[in-house]
Order: sequence, then C-alpha cells, then structure tokens
Amino acid sequence: MALTTAPGRTTRTGTPRPHATRRGAGRDRHGEGLAGYVFLSPWLIGLMGVTAIPMLLSLYLSFTNYDILTPLSEVQWVGLANYERMFTQDPSYWHAVQVTLTFALVAVPLKLAAALGVALLLNRAWRGVGLFRSLFYLPSLLGGSVALAIVWVNMFNRDGAFNSFLAIFGIEGLPWVNDPEWALETLMLLAIWQFGAPMVIFLAGLKQVPSELYEAASVDGANRFRQFWHVTLPMLSPVIFFNLVLETINGFQGFTAAFVLSNGTGGPVDSTLMYTLKLYISGFTDLEMGYASAMAWVFLIAIGLITTVFFSTGRFWVHYSDGER
Repeated sequence: MALTTAPGRTTRTGTPRPHATRRGAGRDRHGEGLAGYVFLSPWLIGLMGVTAIPMLLSLYLSFTNYDILTPLSEVQWVGLANYERMFTQDPSYWHAVQVTLTFALVAVPLKLAAALGVALLLNRAWRGVGLFRSLFYLPSLLGGSVALAIVWVNMFNRDGAFNSFLAIFGIEGLPWVNDPEWALETLMLLAIWQFGAPMVIFLAGLKQVPSELYEAASVDGANRFRQFWHVTLPMLSPVIFFNLVLETINGFQGFTAAFVLSNGTGGPVDSTLMYTLKLYISGFTDLEMGYASAMAWVFLIAIGLITTVFFSTGRFWVHYSDGER
C-alpha cells in the first residue's frame, strides 16, 4: 500500500484485496459449471430416462415373473428361477445361442475381409474412384431397415431375382429363404453385403500408412503380397481391431433381417432364431418379460466378456506407430 501526498489531501492507492479476487473467480467458475450442466441436461435426462432407469428396472424384472399385463406392484419375486430355466430347461435358448454364434463367426470375418479388399482396390487415384466409394458405401446407409430386408427376402424367394439369374446358366434355384439349410446363409450374405462402414474406416487407415515403408520394402525385394503382410496389416492392426470389436457386437445384435425373413418366428425350423429374436419372442409374443429381461442381462454380460477378451488379447497383435501395444 502506498501513500500519495497532495496539497491539502492524502490518498491511498494499492491492489485489490486477494480474497475479493478469489470470490470473483469462484463466481465465474460456478457460473461456467452451471452453464455446462444446463447444456448437458438434455443428455443427462435422456441417459437417466432412456438408459439408466430402464436398465435397473429390467434387472429387477429379471428376478420376477412379470408378464406385461400384470401391474408392476403385483409382480412376484422368483429369484434365480428365470436364469435356471434359461440354462437348464429351455432348449430353444441354446439353439438361439448356437445360431447367433454361427452367424457372428462366419459373417463378421467375411464382412471385414470384403471391406478390406475393396478398400485396397479403392485406395488409388483412379478417375471416378469417389463415385465407386459412394456406391460401395450406399448399402451401409440403409442399415438394418425393414425395407431392405423385404427386398432381400424377395430376391431370394423361389421366383426371386437370384433364381432368375441362375436360370440364365441353366441352374435350378432353391427357395433360399424358406430352406432351413440356406435361410441363415442368406442373412449372412446380407450382412456381408453391407461392408461400407468398415470399408470407409479401412480407407482412412490406409491413408495413414507412410509410403516410405512400401518404398523400403520394395528396395529390400518384397513383392506385393509381402508388402501387404509385413507392412499393411501391421500398420492397419489398430483399425482392424476397432472394426472387429464394432462388427462383432453388431453381429450378435442382428435382429431386423431375421425378424422380417421369418415373420417374427425364427423359422424355417428355427434356422434364423437369433438371440435377439428369441428375446423378442419371449418378451412380446409369449409375454414373459421377466424371462426376457434375464436373457437381456445374460446377453449384456456375454458381450462384455467378449469385448474384454478382445482387449486382453489385442496387445499381442495390435501394433501402433509409436511402437507401443
């Protein structure tokens, strides 16, 4: 604090008090935090109302005999009876698990292989390559739409476009979607055909591979296959890991095409009874929502365990540019 003397008066000058400055800064931070929560409030309300509360409610219902028609206040607690029935008394449950595992183990690797192969072809400066990228990505924009599933079913009917194409070569077609031997394969083909999303991600990864690595490999005498095996795949391993996790989860969650193809029954002869379709039938057709809730929680835990296995084993084959795993 300094004293300034002037004729007839004395004034004091100095810096503001520290505690006053701290109070002002604290009010500013409090206002910023409040504004942040205000902007986050729609997401927080959605998280609680659409995700958190329904999940907790379904966990509770998995231990009850809730059947949708009974008020929640009158449901009976049955403990682990739903889980015991699922694992020991319901053969169709294990059949649904088998169908879903078969679908995921076949469709996901083939889908990723198709996406990577097309990405390698489109990773060139060809004239019109942008148009081809858009065309290959287009099926993924349709996603799991009902309209696409209906078109696919009609294509593989007895009188569908696929059999008409085979007839050109004198090959007699089959009722693919109504044949228990081939119904699931038609669903796999639909899933593989929608490889656009992982293809775009692979293209982005390929753009990040340094050209110097290919030049060095070429100088060392490596042919195209060796360059792909020793340069492209290791550099793409983080992208492959990302696509593998996402597509595996999507593969286990397949529902729309199986529902449309079988009219919601999992037919023919339960050949397309995916896990999610079995869950839907239990909850909304058989009105056993407690049992369906138990199935949903087992499904959630199984997906979590599979993802954990991926992340646990990824350090052995996923390589990053900085040398870390």
